[in-house]
Amino acid sequence: MSSPIFTTPDEVEAAFYAALAHADLDRMMAIWSEDDEVVCVHPGSIRLIGLVAIRESWRQLFASGARITVSATHPVRWSNLMTAVHTVHQHVHVEGDDRLHPPIIATNVFARGALGWKMVMHHASPAPDMDNLHSNDSPHIIH
Repeated sequence: MSSPIFTTPDEVEAAFYAALAHADLDRMMAIWSEDDEVVCVHPGSIRLIGLVAIRESWRQLFASGARITVSATHPVRWSNLMTAVHTVHQHVHVEGDDRLHPPIIATNVFARGALGWKMVMHHASPAPDMDNLHSNDSPHIIH
């Protein structure tokens, strides 16, 4: 199976969310750069470096049987000729679970290479509880 050639970072991002929705490991891995230094951080998890670790994390998630649909909103995008950074709010729906889950803030980084655009980093973190955040007098910025 040949790897798709993505002509824009938006195409890669759409393919990422489609692979996630279909729990398709081959499609998920086709969006990643073959660079040894690719990075993925799932919400509340450790930093994974390299395709082997990233593939295994997605394999485990997809094998769990949970079907996840993510809608990305509030995009902020930055790009140049070789690199693109997208940060979004992800609204996650797990099939069979009618609870409203808090949003996740994700950063997706893409690099342009000889074979088009590929993902080099995905970092997702739970959004802070804004109600409690505003009522607390402590600083809200850690670094």
